[in-house]
Amino acid sequence: MSWKFWQKSKDDQPKKKKTKSREWVDAIIFAVVAATIIRVFFIEAYTIPTASMERSLLVGDFLFVSKVNYGARIPMTPVAFPFAHHTMPITGTKAYWDGVQWKFRRLPGLSDIKRNDVVVFNYPQGDTVALEQQDVDYYQMVRAEGWAAINSRYTIVSRPVDKRENYIKRCIGIAGDTITMSNGIVSINGKPEKLKNTGEISYEVVFKTPDVNPAVFEDLGFNISDDIRSTMMPNVYTFNGTETMMSEVKKLDFIQSVKEYTATPGEREGDIFPYDPNRNWNVDNLGPIIIPKKGWTVKLDSVTMPLYERSIRIYEGNKLEKSGNGWLINGKAADSYTFKMDYYWMMGDNRHRSADSRYWGFVPEDHIVGKALFIWMSYDTNGSFFSKIRWNRLLRGIH
Repeated sequence: MSWKFWQKSKDDQPKKKKTKSREWVDAIIFAVVAATIIRVFFIEAYTIPTASMERSLLVGDFLFVSKVNYGARIPMTPVAFPFAHHTMPITGTKAYWDGVQWKFRRLPGLSDIKRNDVVVFNYPQGDTVALEQQDVDYYQMVRAEGWAAINSRYTIVSRPVDKRENYIKRCIGIAGDTITMSNGIVSINGKPEKLKNTGEISYEVVFKTPDVNPAVFEDLGFNISDDIRSTMMPNVYTFNGTETMMSEVKKLDFIQSVKEYTATPGEREGDIFPYDPNRNWNVDNLGPIIIPKKGWTVKLDSVTMPLYERSIRIYEGNKLEKSGNGWLINGKAADSYTFKMDYYWMMGDNRHRSADSRYWGFVPEDHIVGKALFIWMSYDTNGSFFSKIRWNRLLRGIH
């Protein structure tokens, strides 16, 4: 009890009213904080920039990506400008400060990644080489000179994992699976997995006559300028389409033949992972490859090292050196290695127009961003005024 009851308490004094500008500042700060929390821990918008997932996902599709399904990843680069990924939209400067880096941690999720999930992840091939003030593609140099020579001669720089480009592909293989490809058909643990009915592949199509109206193919869903290309042979064209679309092409009376176009087995392509001259692999024929699993131990030798050296050295942060006929890991002789993370094999549904695990190998678990849920908007830049919005794709789930 206050004995000075005749004096008014300070609590009884009317509080000073906020100015309009102060109210706006408080509202903006609250909105930014709330939106950042939602974006980091719950759900994030994503746009399809390329045709690598057609026709499952189209250029101009706007998606929501769930961070909850696999568990939200705690930001590894916590000091960053809100709503900017890695670059400021106007100035082009860095939108983050990499002076503070946290270890990879993930909150509990609703489920693990499953085969055929459509997943958003950070681009694994994020390394560049600091060379004469220019950034040079790391893997281009590796293919030319070998990774050991590059690591000894140049300083490797890269963006932080969570600030690399976001990619979206279908998870074909999970940790512990064995992947092979034969004539364009993927097999998981020895079981062939047919391409999704919305996935595209290349076909060789022979016409009976050169007098063909292109509008026929537009009615079947083809983009004439992009999906159909002429070859050096008369009346022979390369089509890119789904199995359903190509079955309709076969029914046309001016079509002589339709057959899948795949690379010849044993014909080596130098840019196919793991860039090993002793493996005659190409975009349609490769493997077997065992996808690393947390706790799995692999023997280190000339057969396995081309497949796993990047995972051991870059993704899991070890110093890896060749020593005589053996290997040194963090300065100690090693003839085997036990993986600390799970890895995944990602591929695009548009099989012959996709840069995916066939070109850069495994995707480690710390690169996983989230699961694609549904399309909330789809915009066709080539459509007419009334058909720019693809109304039939709005709120469509992603499978």
